[in-house]
Amino acid sequence: MFINRQFFGELISECLAVMIIVLIGDSVAAMYTLYDPSPYKLSYWGVCIVWGLGVTIAIYITGSVSGTHANPAVSVSLALYRGFPWRKVLPYCGAQVLGGMIGAMLVYVMYQPVIDHYNLAHHLDRASDGGAAGVFFTHPGEFVTPMHALLDETILTALLLFGIFAVTCEYNTQAPQANSSALIIGLLVASIGACAGYLESWAINPARDFGPRLFCFLGGWKYSALPGPDGFWWVPIVGPLCGGVIGAGAYQFLVRPFIPRPTPEIPVVHKATVREDITPLPVTGTTGQEA
Repeated sequence: MFINRQFFGELISECLAVMIIVLIGDSVAAMYTLYDPSPYKLSYWGVCIVWGLGVTIAIYITGSVSGTHANPAVSVSLALYRGFPWRKVLPYCGAQVLGGMIGAMLVYVMYQPVIDHYNLAHHLDRASDGGAAGVFFTHPGEFVTPMHALLDETILTALLLFGIFAVTCEYNTQAPQANSSALIIGLLVASIGACAGYLESWAINPARDFGPRLFCFLGGWKYSALPGPDGFWWVPIVGPLCGGVIGAGAYQFLVRPFIPRPTPEIPVVHKATVREDITPLPVTGTTGQEA
């Protein structure tokens, strides 16, 4: 009973973690997209920082329960390389996608009047034009094809998992200590967005993209969300999953084996002393009689 209850708590934790990330991240995307002038148009770094802080906050809130994977690419990589139980991978991924849907729903509840005004002002329709869809899920940027986006997402997610595995490695003495790893991971997410976000909005997380897509499909965007223009929906799933396995494996096999391990201390065994002033007790056999 306790194990089932604990596992259920882990799933809730994963759902909440992605919900927090999407709620904060998609909200700043709404601020960037829907307002003119937007406070972020000339300060894109602010968008990246807010996404990164969303990840950091999610880790601090839920990390003690599930470890805050908050990303199917992380769950799969941990199962491959660090002993995370495979039986938990699919439930974790399902909880993460559900969290993405809930986070997108909350963003929609907050920004629905602004979304409708934006589409009306720009003569856009949700289903046919995908009006304001960029608030919720990713899409290729200018001059980027879906296949090139697949390569981008593979590389960027490999970098993300390479960094996460380095930061959380128990042998890495250069990794941040005292629970500050969450901040570094958030900064890593922000850095990836700052250097490559315009390519296809740096999904690097299947749940962060697919969860909001499912919500938008049900919320009026229909085929603009799934399968999306040029059938793009699968790219932010396959790319991050492949990239995560590659990046985590690169750390496990190219860096971790060469990190010096601390030398274990050999306990000093002191020779027992016998006090002559104490008479030894008689040795008894299995029958309880004196030998």
